[in-house]
Order: sequence, then structure tokens, then C-alpha cells
Amino acid sequence: MSIKPIAFTPSNVTTSNFAPSNFEHRLDTVIETPRLVLRTPSLAEFEPWCAYMADEEAARFIGKAQPPAAVWRGICTMIGSWQAVGFAMFSVFEKDTGRWVGRIGPWSPHGWPGLEVGWGVIRDVWGKGYALEGAIAAMDFAVDVLGWQDIIHAIHPENINSQKLAMRLGSVNRGPGKMPPPFENEPTNLWGQTAGEWRARRSDMWERVIR
Repeated sequence: MSIKPIAFTPSNVTTSNFAPSNFEHRLDTVIETPRLVLRTPSLAEFEPWCAYMADEEAARFIGKAQPPAAVWRGICTMIGSWQAVGFAMFSVFEKDTGRWVGRIGPWSPHGWPGLEVGWGVIRDVWGKGYALEGAIAAMDFAVDVLGWQDIIHAIHPENINSQKLAMRLGSVNRGPGKMPPPFENEPTNLWGQTAGEWRARRSDMWERVIR
């Protein structure tokens, strides 16, 4: 089963043309999975996002704990990326409660070592499979909507949970990567797979989620 963005209608749109008018239709993208709703972020999520980034354990591998001023700039960066290049992380909400539970999705700012699908969820939902469920939907979006032919996950060697999630997605460790400033001194392994590999396995991935 493949979850498609509800609001996406034009075909054959890729990130090769950065004219903002090509991306306006994506700003209302909503993706629903069995337990989650993914949509473009807004400052309405500022307070729960601040709580998430104040959790030292949850934020350990995504820039470390941050004060509200830095979180505000981070959210606006995500919002701006959606406007400028037509993609960025989604805000992720628990379908039954409407609670914001994290951010998951495509990400590839200037200098990034590849086209990434990344994830991060609040510690309260660790172990529920939300990160996997959201990542599967984000992988579909990256392949089907953005037209990405290769996808990476930049993961710190000590981030065992994300390594396990990457393996569950079918990605493999391709070896060390180099992050752009200010993260250039942070060790990173690049996990990844091709779009063809993802297409071959995603039906099985969704079957596991909806069982």
C-alpha cells in the first residue's frame, strides 16, 4: 500500500526547476497513514517543537538541545524550504489525538551529502513505530512526488535507534559521510538505497505497518 499526498495533482514535477510557482501546490500537502497525519510545518507547532528540542536525549543527534529562539529559526527554515524548493520535513501528528509528535521527511540543504529522508519524534512515542510509519510515507513522497532516484539517511555512529530504523527501511550503511558547517566535525554514516530498491520493497513495508 502506498500513501500518496492528498493535495498533489500535477505529474512529473521534480526539484530540478526551482521556480516557486512550481511548488505552490505542495504547500497544502497532507499525507495520512494508519496512525499519523503529515503536513507542512507552521509556527502553530512552536510550543511542542520547543519541548522536543529541549529534551537532551531526544535532540542528541539532531543538533543537540536548543533554546526557543533557535527552535523558531529552525521551524522557519523548514517553512522557507517548502516555499523555496518544494520540500522539507513534515510536521507529524498523531491521528487519534491531533498531538504533534515530531518531524519527518525529505531534507537536503546546501552542502548536504545527499538527498535525505530524516526523522525525529518525541520521546513519549518512542517504541510505537511512529518514526517507521512516517518514514515509509516520506520515502514514498520522495520517490513518487519529488522524483528522487537515491535517498540517504545521515546517521551518527552512536545513534543505534536510527540505524535500526534505517535497516528496517531496507537501507544499508554506505560508510562515512561529510556534513556541511556547522556539523563538519560530527561523525556521520550515510545509509541509503535507490528508488528502485524502495519500490521493490515498499508494499511489504506497508503491509507490516497495517497488520
